[in-house]
Order: sequence, then C-alpha cells, then structure tokens
Amino acid sequence: MSDHVVVVGGGPGGYEAALVAAQLGAQVTVVDTDGVGGSAVLTDCVPSKTLIATAELMTDVEGANELGVMIGADGVRVDLARVNQRVKTLAQAQSEDIARRLAKEGVEVVEGRGSLAGPDRVLVERAGGAEQILRADAVLVATGAAPRTSSDAQPDGERILTWEQVYDLDEVPSSLIVVGSGVTGAELASGYLSLGIPVTLVSSRDRVLPGEDADAARVLEEVLTRRGMTVLSRSRMASVTRNAETVTVTLTDGRAVEGSHCILAIGSVPKTADLGLEEAGVALDDGGFVKVDRVSRTSARGVYAAGDCTGVLMLASVAAMQGRIAMWHFLGDAVTPLDLKTVSSNVFTAPEIATVGWSQQAIDAGEIEAESVTLPLSGNARAKMQGVHDGFVKLFCRPGTGIIVGGVVVGPRASELIHPVSLAVAESLTADQLAQAFTVYPSMSGSVAEAARRLHRFRA
Repeated sequence: MSDHVVVVGGGPGGYEAALVAAQLGAQVTVVDTDGVGGSAVLTDCVPSKTLIATAELMTDVEGANELGVMIGADGVRVDLARVNQRVKTLAQAQSEDIARRLAKEGVEVVEGRGSLAGPDRVLVERAGGAEQILRADAVLVATGAAPRTSSDAQPDGERILTWEQVYDLDEVPSSLIVVGSGVTGAELASGYLSLGIPVTLVSSRDRVLPGEDADAARVLEEVLTRRGMTVLSRSRMASVTRNAETVTVTLTDGRAVEGSHCILAIGSVPKTADLGLEEAGVALDDGGFVKVDRVSRTSARGVYAAGDCTGVLMLASVAAMQGRIAMWHFLGDAVTPLDLKTVSSNVFTAPEIATVGWSQQAIDAGEIEAESVTLPLSGNARAKMQGVHDGFVKLFCRPGTGIIVGGVVVGPRASELIHPVSLAVAESLTADQLAQAFTVYPSMSGSVAEAARRLHRFRA
C-alpha cells in the first residue's frame, strides 16, 4: 500500500509538495480552507503583481514623450475598479488552473480547516460542523501567514486596509498613506504612485527597504521621491484612525499624516495558532513560526512544514522548494537540503530590485571575502534606447577563483535579468565563464556580461 501524505494548506508549499508526492506514487490529500493557491495566488503575489503590471504600463507612459510618443493634454487615467476586477479574475483563474493540475495528478482536495490530532492524524472541520480524521504516514503543515495588525491600527476594509483588502477598492484614493517600507509596503507604494495616486510612505527605518542592498534601496528611494512620493524616514506609527472620509496616521513623535486611505504593511504573523501543533510535538519559536531543519522536518517525527508558517524566507519560491524537499526526503528520493544562498528574489517596484547569493552587507561584515563591481545601466545601449536612466548591475566574486557568489540587479524587469547570475551562483561559475557566454546586442543582459568582464584578473 502506498504512503498517505496529508498536506494542511493549499498554497505554494502545499500544492507543490502534493504534486511531488503524487509523482512519487503516494496517496495525497490536501486540506484547504481558503482556496487552492493560498494567499500567494488569491490575495498576495498574483494579485499584487497583476496590479503592478498595470502600474508598469503607467510608468512607461510617463516616459513616452522622451521616446517621441506624445500623450494628450488630459494624460492617462486609471480605472481602479476595472484594474481590481482583472486582478481578482486572474487570481481565481490561476487557482482553478492549480486545482485542475492537482486533480489530474490524482490529488484529493478536501475543503475544511485542518489541524493536528497527533503527529499521524489530521482533524478536518468542514463547513456545517462535520468532522473527519485523516490518518497519515506524513503530514506537511503549510498554513501560511496573515497580515500583522495593531490594536492601535485596526483595518476596516474600506479606508484602513491590509494588503489583502486593497483589491476591493472601486474608487481611486485621493491620497494614500502606506505604513511600512519593507517589500510589501514598497511594492504597493510604488505601484499606486505609478497609477497617479499621491502616496506618503511611513518608514520606521532610515531608508526604504532596510533588508535589501543599500545601494539598490538608495536608487529606488531617489526615483520614488523624484516622481513625487513623500517618504517619512525614521517615523514610527503610533495609531491609525478614521473620521468619515479622512484617515489619520499619528506618529510617535506627535506628527499626524492625513489621507483618504491607508495600507498597513507592518509584517506578517504565522497561521499556527489552535492547530494542535505543540500538542503533537511540533516546536514553535517565540514568534509562533514552526521550527524546521533544511529538509523541512519539524521536531515531531513524520511532520514537515513549509512556507510562510516557518518564517524561513517568505517567498513563494522558497515555500514551494521547502514543500518539494519535504516530500523528496520523506519518500526517499534524492534530496538536496535548502540553501538560502542560492535563492533569487525580487522587489517589484519601479525600478525592480533583484538579488541572489551573498549580500553586500555580509561582505562588509566580513562573513565572506569577495570582490565586487557595479556597472550603471545608464551606459547600456538598450537602456538608452528605452529611456532607462536608473539602475545598475552589481556582481560579487571570490578573489583568486573568481567564482560568482552573489549579485544585484536594479532596473526594469530585473526579475528576468537576475537569472544568469542565479545560474552562476547555483553552479559555481566564474566571472570569466559568465562573461564569455554570448549576449544579444543591444540588450540589458549585456550589462551582466560586461560587469563580469570587469571582474577578470589576468591568470597566466
């Protein structure tokens, strides 16, 4: 009889694990509450990047005159209701595509809330109160995370919003306040600014994107302020209140910022409460995240975890890889433990910021010895043709061997341009090997090869 795997949560960590387990011959049941695809597909990644796709078009229109395309005196306006309808339609379609794939592979999807009734049993609470126990040879917990809120800043779903609630907006905000300058806050602030909405970004740190490459964050902040965004650095929110159509964000220093709408982007909390995890022997950290090792094992035998509920690195790609690794490990397939130094990530702002491997911060701290080169995109022929003035390619390599250990790309479609650097990091390619691969002329990717050439050292 084949092993029975029960996956609790249908997001990237859950459905990718289910597909791998089914491929390897296991009987698989996914217990899901909110819809296949999870928040990544239905309320977070897919919706936000769909909205940002519209914002990118608006950004291109802003620079049309420079390319000889003249826009009328009335300019271009956005129909936010239509944008959000498209966002939700595409998200639902993606969820349905995933559900069809699971069904095709023989994965059973059970609608209901799943919790652990022991390390080898999952309790399913269905709508209407019916309950069911599923026995499992292995359980994967992939319940994700939810937007963090504050007792002094309670969302109302109308004018004080979490990032999951913005897609119900029909009216264009007359002025928007975004609280939080991490990835989510920066992406939404940049996106709505591109849609022509006045934006104020409240950042408790000394710069936007404090967790990203400092040079990249500096470029982004310069671009955002040049395009009209107000960035309040070293400003911490004390409370958010609403009076009719006005939202007021009060800061801890006593200042008050008013707008028509406010988006709270102040972090995430894991969905791990009341799931029977600790009773089943699954250890959580102080923040409530599930503790896992590099093959996604928890402290309970036969119980794995993947995705945002682990707090390892909150990316859909990492969640998916954690889920796959868990199933490869449990079912005895060849498995390589998760290596965060090969993870590529992207901030979908305008310009985008993509990174992979070791960071400038780690190099400056002496965690690894590396040489670096930074090449501005302003000298790239294709960038000039497209009217791109901001951005750069930065590469890090080991002295002596020249092996590429990390990189940063800032510019349009940086998420695509980072791929050759990701391959170089994953396969331990040298700067010379990266430089000697042909690139198209003219192309943005030519700057990646040129940066690698500048890392060349004569070796007799």
